[in-house]
Amino acid sequence: MNFKLLRNSALLAALVLLLIGAPNRSFAQGRGGRGQAGPPPTAQAAAPEDLAGYWVSVVTEDWRFRMITPPKGDYSSLPLNAEARKVADAWDPAKDEASGEQCKAYGAAAVMRQPGRIHITWQDDNTLKIETDAGTQTRLFHFGASQPPAGQPSWQGYSVAQWEIPEAGRGGAPGPGALKEGETRGGSMKVVTNRLRPGYLRKNGVPYSGNAVLTEYYTRTNEPNGDSWLIVTTIVEDPQYLNQPFITSTHFKKQTDASGWNPTPCSAR
Repeated sequence: MNFKLLRNSALLAALVLLLIGAPNRSFAQGRGGRGQAGPPPTAQAAAPEDLAGYWVSVVTEDWRFRMITPPKGDYSSLPLNAEARKVADAWDPAKDEASGEQCKAYGAAAVMRQPGRIHITWQDDNTLKIETDAGTQTRLFHFGASQPPAGQPSWQGYSVAQWEIPEAGRGGAPGPGALKEGETRGGSMKVVTNRLRPGYLRKNGVPYSGNAVLTEYYTRTNEPNGDSWLIVTTIVEDPQYLNQPFITSTHFKKQTDASGWNPTPCSAR
């Protein structure tokens, strides 16, 4: 395990924010060379890194908030306003169960922090799918989409994705051909999610509203010992409940197969 990488997760989150304003090439459908004939490559073909496969979460920070359900009123390290604290202090898991809302902590703004495994595949050439065994949730990341179609808010909302690839240095960027297993060109996947059903940032009733906007960056690293890591930097902005953006960095380790994959239903407790 690369402990140095894990210890630097907070630094990574800050670095991602800094890089948002740095020059980069962002492509909804992928990356095509200048003057390239024909249509641009699909998102799958233009991927700068191969994210497909099974990944298991490695919990190295916020253990007491992620591995067990914190007690009511424990919302330390969260930038909550007075309204959010009032809602959190009224948390009642039995009420959530009775109303069929036991998935509140498994919405897009929180599900990647749940301990467990994820399975990443391509649903089609321009739609990436992430399945979680925690809560048995499915997220769809749409490349090339600008506006969500009409529809009701949902736990996973509507996610628009694009590849963010640094500007090529001297010698130019590599071509957009399909990646081989484990190959990476460098870059991240940026995902913006809105149209969310109100849920919980933590399982003990800390709320996020339907006005929340979720921005995520997915970056794969390949270590000298053969391990591969997926770093998910998450930024939640919610004008109703948060005084400032809530930023986390979550780590997943690549698995060789589906060992341990165990879809389980949502739990309110």
